[in-house]
Amino acid sequence: MSNHEHLQQHVDDICRRARPAARALAILDDDRRRAGLRAAAQAVAQAEARILAANAEDLAAAQDQGLSAAMCDRLRLDPERLAGIVGDIGRVAGQPDPVGRVLEERTIAQDLQLRKISVPIGVIAIIFESRPNVTVDTAALCLRSGNACILRGGKEAVHSNRALAAAFAEGLASAGIPADAVQLVGEQDRALLPLLLARDQDIDLVVPRGGEGLIRAVVEMSRIPVVKHDKGVCSLYVHAAADQDMALRLIVNAKCQRPGVCNAIENLLVDEAILAQFLPRLATVMAQEGVRLRADRQCQPLLPGSEAASESDWSTEYLDLTLAVAAVRDVAAAIDFTNTYGSGHSDGIISADEVAAAAYLRGVDSAAVYRNASTRFTDGGMFGLGAEVGISTNRLHARGPMGAADLCTYKYVVEGQGQARS
Repeated sequence: MSNHEHLQQHVDDICRRARPAARALAILDDDRRRAGLRAAAQAVAQAEARILAANAEDLAAAQDQGLSAAMCDRLRLDPERLAGIVGDIGRVAGQPDPVGRVLEERTIAQDLQLRKISVPIGVIAIIFESRPNVTVDTAALCLRSGNACILRGGKEAVHSNRALAAAFAEGLASAGIPADAVQLVGEQDRALLPLLLARDQDIDLVVPRGGEGLIRAVVEMSRIPVVKHDKGVCSLYVHAAADQDMALRLIVNAKCQRPGVCNAIENLLVDEAILAQFLPRLATVMAQEGVRLRADRQCQPLLPGSEAASESDWSTEYLDLTLAVAAVRDVAAAIDFTNTYGSGHSDGIISADEVAAAAYLRGVDSAAVYRNASTRFTDGGMFGLGAEVGISTNRLHARGPMGAADLCTYKYVVEGQGQARS
């Protein structure tokens, strides 16, 4: 058997099992789905030693391959992070049932009773890189919303993903949930991806999570609808009326807390009116944090040690301790810059001026916009969703952190008493 035939057989087997599992999940009641999630959480917690050992194997390989510190941080699991993953499963289980909600109800022609009701999408494929928590977060959210899922993680987290998926599956089995509700793709060969993404009869939605290259490849290859978890070129704008101490504190949080995540800022915009006052303070704080600065012509002389920024810097997702700094003349210029170079993920203004802040929040076209807060809050857990499948930068179907409710579509239920259309 050739490698292509082997991969095709693997995809055939996964897809053959996914649709029946989705149909079975769609009719499971709320209590059964909750019980399955709680059992999965318990199983993941009990498998801590096995999961952390697998993760240590992935981390050692990543360091041998020279992955950046930020990328290794995305990959790393420890007891605290694993406890957070377990807690996320529990929070998803505790949420209101997203399935069967009456979204709309009215009487239509000839006294027919119409209801618009939320239902599962069906089979969802999640293609992701680096972060092993995605394995469990997405499985939990898909199960909560009555969907079967096919998970395809990156090779850098292969051992972690297998250990997490195996523990999750053990928990589901103990609760009597169909084993095929959550399937982890076993093959890492890149040639498998186009085979999987051609299965538009078997898979209803694809959610890619990862770098720009992965997103672009999935969008170009897929015959299945895609909700993009696009790159996070996020920015903060320090307005002339900003509390500068607050601004420095929020910049450190948004850039330095976890630079390798998509809601960390990559651009900083500073109002021309406060450049001389603010930028020297910024330079000192960023140097203390080990952040490399790339600055435009106006800002560079006021930022000792900074490099000259190029046009491409404004749209680059560094995922590291690098920050691009630009001067803008006013709120309108900040809005234009953000909409031009940003990725529509998360952006914010720091200002005490109500009019300026309102203009910014109205004008910036991103999934999440902030005033006087760090962009680091764009996260399913922080938004009260328990976890997230991804942070959508699409404008259709779902936008921002995608929780269980965003993994539902709807159908119309129409009831009558023998009416025939007149």
